[in-house]
Amino acid sequence: MPQLSRKVHELTVGQLSARSGAAVSALHFYESKGLISSTRTAGNQRRFTRDALRRVAFVRAAQRVGIPLAVIRDALAELPEERTPNREDWARLSEAWRSELDERISQLQELRDRLTDCIGCGCLSLERCALSNPYDELGEQGTGARRLRVDREARDGRSGPGTTR
Repeated sequence: MPQLSRKVHELTVGQLSARSGAAVSALHFYESKGLISSTRTAGNQRRFTRDALRRVAFVRAAQRVGIPLAVIRDALAELPEERTPNREDWARLSEAWRSELDERISQLQELRDRLTDCIGCGCLSLERCALSNPYDELGEQGTGARRLRVDREARDGRSGPGTTR
């Protein structure tokens, strides 16, 4: 990993990419979403302050555990004067995210455990189709592909058996 002189206070997008491990395109995307910010030189080149390294690390760590970028952006916006997150910030935010992650893990485990019941045929009439019709809720309306019928009739502006308006 390239080392930067302590005298360097601003990084090019390439330097930020090399130091953070994030692709240049990802850094541009993060900037467009308000997760990091840059200034422009007279030649219109991006320059990032050194604290962008910690912000990028924060974003990537949160993404790795499945936190959506919008939630990450909101968390970063809560920091005073948009400062760089520190250890205490991470502890507070990760605690707030814990219950959401626990719920998502629970849902994925249930889906995994019920996956063998799905034959992937699209009939939507199995008693327990964990993927497309949990607990056969649509089966109570009769046999066949209920969602397909509902979607087509809704698109065409018609009402009929199986529509839910």
